[in-house]
Amino acid sequence: MRILFLLTLIFFSCTSTHKDTAIGLEKIRLTDLSGKTIDYTQYKDKVVLINFWATWCRPCVQEMPTLAAVQDKFKAEPVEFLFASNEALEQITGFKLKKSFDFNYVQVSNLEEQNIQALPTTFIFNKNGELKFSETGYRDWASDESIQILSDIINQP
Repeated sequence: MRILFLLTLIFFSCTSTHKDTAIGLEKIRLTDLSGKTIDYTQYKDKVVLINFWATWCRPCVQEMPTLAAVQDKFKAEPVEFLFASNEALEQITGFKLKKSFDFNYVQVSNLEEQNIQALPTTFIFNKNGELKFSETGYRDWASDESIQILSDIINQP
């Protein structure tokens, strides 16, 4: 079943944007690279951007420099960037050691439950943990349009 899921991700990767407020931040099970469960209370009153990716996913890796740029641009804002893969912790850690990105890499244990059809997929949750933006496929996160999307969510009351 997992192989079928991965093949679907590889062959049917496309770009789509949708809003699905049924997905809540607390429904995504994440652990840090030491295996400790992520406690979402630490992100109270913060916007959370979760980028779902994989080491084998070329569009995922290609979009990372743009995510790094936008993360740097918003470093003084109340926003947290998480980079979630369902691969083994050793694979994620190995990728982290090979790349120079200053990312908060995490492991997702229930990727299939998030209705993610392809990678990369990015979710942006507002300060109340509600999904406000979701997109599948490569995006230039350093573009004016992308910066505006994130700015708008950060500035929501």
